[in-house]
Amino acid sequence: MTKPSFEQSKKAPIDSEALKKDAASIADTVADTEIADTFWANFKQTLVDVFKDKGVLLMLIIAPIIYGFFYPWPYSSEVVNNVPVGIVDYDRSDLSRTISRYASASPQLNTVNFVDEQQAKEAIWSDEIAGFMIIPAGLEQQVMAGKAASVSVLGNGGYFLLNKNVQTGFLQAVSTVSAGIEVKKSVAQGAYMPTAAQNTQAVPLQIAPLYNQTEGYGAYVVPAVSIIILQQTLLIAAAMLVGTWFEMRRHTTSIAGWLGRIAALSMLSFMVGCFYYGWAFELHNYPRGKNMLGSLLFLLIYCPTVATLGCVFGLWLRQRERSMQVLIFSSLPVFFMSGYPWPANQLPEVLQIVRWLVPTTPAINTSVQLNQMGASIAQVATGFYALLGLWVFYFIVLLLLRRRLAQKDSAVYKI
Repeated sequence: MTKPSFEQSKKAPIDSEALKKDAASIADTVADTEIADTFWANFKQTLVDVFKDKGVLLMLIIAPIIYGFFYPWPYSSEVVNNVPVGIVDYDRSDLSRTISRYASASPQLNTVNFVDEQQAKEAIWSDEIAGFMIIPAGLEQQVMAGKAASVSVLGNGGYFLLNKNVQTGFLQAVSTVSAGIEVKKSVAQGAYMPTAAQNTQAVPLQIAPLYNQTEGYGAYVVPAVSIIILQQTLLIAAAMLVGTWFEMRRHTTSIAGWLGRIAALSMLSFMVGCFYYGWAFELHNYPRGKNMLGSLLFLLIYCPTVATLGCVFGLWLRQRERSMQVLIFSSLPVFFMSGYPWPANQLPEVLQIVRWLVPTTPAINTSVQLNQMGASIAQVATGFYALLGLWVFYFIVLLLLRRRLAQKDSAVYKI
């Protein structure tokens, strides 16, 4: 029986050339990683990703430009005129016909005569008119006898703009006729005509609207809503882009890298903001350009603040579609919490606190004060400080989310 033979084990020779190649490859990988984490690398890559992603491009650039054209369009007439109204004349006297004639001459009203009050109410119910005036029987006799007399104006309070025009138009007509009656009485008592005319208004009232001289609804609402448009489109676009990066496992980067991403998104939104300030408001002849330098400084602070919040939502939601689902409905609540359409001190106390977590709360009033009212930077410094404070807060939250996700990823790798 033969003994098994054992061959002496030999160590494999070390291939120094292969080791050098591996070391060089590792060094190149590390260098590429360092470059990818720099500010400018992320800045450029974010711009590339925005223009490659049709959804983000549509939301960030195309949508706000389309809004700039079409949102102000319904308000192009600015002031509501020729509101259809009715007149129910039970008196059928010279005085009542004079009142009806003055009401018909008003540019705010388009009058129609009705036989009785019931017919006028039915016209309101069918949306044929927005309100009507009732001239009671015996009005002229009461006026001539020096007794107190009045007419009634009924308007559809469901449409406050139309109702305001109904009341204002009829008020001006009745006031003009009443003043004429007072002048005639004074002249009959021996007063001179100029003196009698002056005595009808012992203290004349002069109304001079500032900053919105046409008192147009578009000039009031569009400059404020444009700030909301900038916010919502940038928020959704940034959250969608970060959600896409997360799905592709490209969301991790350094602090400088996040600053580069925020700067790229802010730059594009800044350009859209300049489009609003420099062209959209000019096209629709809104009050503008009172403090253009301050408005540009405002955009330089506002856009990074919103972009940072969008990145926070993107890391929190971590899904591209979910970002749009969550953020798309928030425009209207954000607008009402801003304190622009409704006084902030009339909001519930909880909302008065929560609303300061949203950039549009200080942004809308700051923008309007700079661009329309010509306020100085010092006068709106509180708005600037609030936006800067929000940016710092959002960026800290972003870093905390970044750290938490990094810890989760490291724990998965260990498992």
